[in-house]
Amino acid sequence: MPTVLRGKGLGAADAALSTTDAARQGWSILREQVSLPAAVLLRSALLHNLEWMRRFVAAYGVQLAPHGKTTMSPELFGLQLDAGAWGITVATAPQAREAWLAGARRILVANQLVGPANMAIIAELLEAGGTEVFCLVDSAANADALGRWFDAHGLCLDVLLEIGVSGVSGGRTGVRDDAQAQAVVAAVARWPRALRLAGVEVYEGVVADEAGVRAILRRSVETFQRLRAGAAFGRVPALLTGAGSAWFDVVAEEFAALSGDATAEIVLRPGCYLTHDVGAYRQAASRIQAGNPVARRMGTSLRPALRLWAYVQSRAEPERAIVGLGKRDAAFDAGFPVPALHYRPGDAMPGDAAAHWQVTAMMDQHAFLQVRAEDDLRVGDMLCFDISHPCLTFDKWRHLLVVDDDHNVVDAVSTQF
Repeated sequence: MPTVLRGKGLGAADAALSTTDAARQGWSILREQVSLPAAVLLRSALLHNLEWMRRFVAAYGVQLAPHGKTTMSPELFGLQLDAGAWGITVATAPQAREAWLAGARRILVANQLVGPANMAIIAELLEAGGTEVFCLVDSAANADALGRWFDAHGLCLDVLLEIGVSGVSGGRTGVRDDAQAQAVVAAVARWPRALRLAGVEVYEGVVADEAGVRAILRRSVETFQRLRAGAAFGRVPALLTGAGSAWFDVVAEEFAALSGDATAEIVLRPGCYLTHDVGAYRQAASRIQAGNPVARRMGTSLRPALRLWAYVQSRAEPERAIVGLGKRDAAFDAGFPVPALHYRPGDAMPGDAAAHWQVTAMMDQHAFLQVRAEDDLRVGDMLCFDISHPCLTFDKWRHLLVVDDDHNVVDAVSTQF
């Protein structure tokens, strides 16, 4: 069902609008028909990124279950599924429900499922039929809690053994050694009617360097092969899954040896590829483009698709401009927004923002832009910003406008955080 649009980043309309109505309004960012600040998605970059990742995973013979927590947008989930995604990855039970409502019938909860209310949400999806839901286990205690609950409700849940990293600052969930892994597998086996060990999962993003990433991936492959040899898996093919948005190329390389095996299903889970960014993920893309043979053959890289438009509100100081964009609008945990375009209403098209313009601080609704006294930047000028870390920008917007290369609104998507 189309989502009703209201709030920031919209144009004026005679009646309530839904996401499907946005394209019919004829809004233009440059004609100032949209209230700023506004979050926009560049359609050409979105489509490019979809095709780029489709080709990349196809070259390795692996599947793609993009992490939905990045956008939490049912319309974008649909776009990814239509482009061939195997399923959608999420982090929580409510996110799993949103993915199901968006049409996903394979849902990978890349997290532990704890608590009866969360279990009940997953049970609803299983009871609806025609849906596979996977969650992670890294302790006998959690496996037994899941087993008791799902056994009492007459349902069977697919679980994945999570491999963790020891001795790493920020090491998160996951078994640290073979003894812990064996204890979890034994606990799962205690509940044959309620739990099915469906594979092995790892999140390599807690490791900072490539050597460490490859080491944890190889340990995951070894664990998978050992469990498979011992007939521990109840699903055929069994899943082997990893890959955040920074190291998906390395995961593809390390896991691809099993991609032609009928008893293994390899699933990658990057989420930020769809919109990309100009921060950490651009750095990762540069590394991938330089070192990965598939990416080099493809000859292109991912493109930033998520941008924010805002007005210059004040030039009360000669070397500072205040822009109507703040922490309520853009991520700031991985770097401030980066000025990309400068537009003066009435000009034909935007030009590049000056290379020395830099956001130095942000408040709730304001950004502090360092400029030079002689810069031709006026109150009422419009600036377009690229961002770092799309996850924490998406969650600040109920909807985002989709624009063409001339900055005309051609669609809208909603978010369900």
